[in-house]
Amino acid sequence: MFDQLSSRFAGVVKKLRGQARLTEENIAESMREVRMALLEADVALPVVKDFIAAVKERALGQDVSSSLNPGQMVIKIVNEELVRLMGSESSGLDLSTQPPAVVLMAGLQGAGKTTTVAKLARTLKEQSHKKVMVVSCDVYRPAAIEQLRTLAGRVGVEYFPSAADQDPVAIAGAALAQARKQFIDVLLVDTAGRLHIDNTMMDEIRRLHSSLQPVETLFIIDSMMGQDAVNAARAFNEALDLTGVILTKVDGDARGGAALSVRHVIGKPIKYLGTGEKETELSVFHPDRVASRILGMGDVLSLIEEVEQKTDREKAEKFAKKLKRGKGFNLADFREQLQQMRSMGGLGGLMDKLPGMGNMPQAAMQQVNDKQFMRLEAIIDSMTPQERVNPGIINGSRKKRIANGSGTQIQDVNRLLKQFNQMQKMMKKMSKKGGMAKMMRGMGGRLPPGMGF
Repeated sequence: MFDQLSSRFAGVVKKLRGQARLTEENIAESMREVRMALLEADVALPVVKDFIAAVKERALGQDVSSSLNPGQMVIKIVNEELVRLMGSESSGLDLSTQPPAVVLMAGLQGAGKTTTVAKLARTLKEQSHKKVMVVSCDVYRPAAIEQLRTLAGRVGVEYFPSAADQDPVAIAGAALAQARKQFIDVLLVDTAGRLHIDNTMMDEIRRLHSSLQPVETLFIIDSMMGQDAVNAARAFNEALDLTGVILTKVDGDARGGAALSVRHVIGKPIKYLGTGEKETELSVFHPDRVASRILGMGDVLSLIEEVEQKTDREKAEKFAKKLKRGKGFNLADFREQLQQMRSMGGLGGLMDKLPGMGNMPQAAMQQVNDKQFMRLEAIIDSMTPQERVNPGIINGSRKKRIANGSGTQIQDVNRLLKQFNQMQKMMKKMSKKGGMAKMMRGMGGRLPPGMGF
């Protein structure tokens, strides 16, 4: 997300870096670039105008530190204005009511409402330790009812059954009554979507809203719709008085216009981001962290949280102890590390959150290929347990069998074994006292051996 915007902002800063000071002329030139970047990102025109005006006024004002160079000054101002634009601070769900707290989910068809209901249910259950029930009031799409039933079972939350011949308001009322009986903390209500906004849809969701009196009414936006998504949010907000927004499919949106526009347009906070298809891929929206990523400064806090949530701590500790005792790093360990990395969005997802990665040479960035990681896993999966523990026994005929089993070439198997040997040497150095510091000095800022898959 924000790839295009990040590269354009980087270009603006690069031009300003050579300037001795900020002047009205070079600010005007920079703001033209920023305006084009925002419009290309499909940010709403009124938002662009307000943003440019605010940055310009501050850049020419007195609140710029004299200790910063022009490029740093603009970065500082733009960062603060981006945070202000997106809402200053993260805003979680307000569930402070007599249980069950009802959360109504609204949105257009195809925005990912049903999947988001399951993701939010899992988040509330695992991170907030809430007892959650989900119900589908989408009687127009029986597949949505079945989909939610399947997803509820997968994430381990209560499911209230519904059918296509029932009235949505009756379903919601029965679900709420059952939630009270079962001492449920949060009831998540999935509603019907349409391909466009129509009166029938709005009347139905108003009736649902009136009968349930939800503590949260969330609008689910497909971020790839850009400006259209923001217009839909405005229409829903006028009908329902939304309390917040969840942006979905942000992993497929290189522009980010919806994220930068929606708060300004409807005045309601973005609460969560859907970052992928898996039930685990829902994260709290932090405006300051998003602004930092747009400007190529990374998002280390989110990276740390992701590692804590998605890493198998027991396996990690076991692996660390094994290295400390000097036990050999083998291909089974290597495969485990690849799987852990993929669970966190792959190497590309991790590097996106690291500061300065946007400034890495293109050749180095091209080395980061998650498909290659999957190929490596396939090769290791085609080995016997004995071969994984002791790769030295892999001869020509074994290589041929492994290549056939993984759908790769013998050269790919050779390449994996060569890179594994490099990593094994690196792990040996790390296990020695002071080994990590020596290894980092020796690397001199280059990618470590084995990362250039």
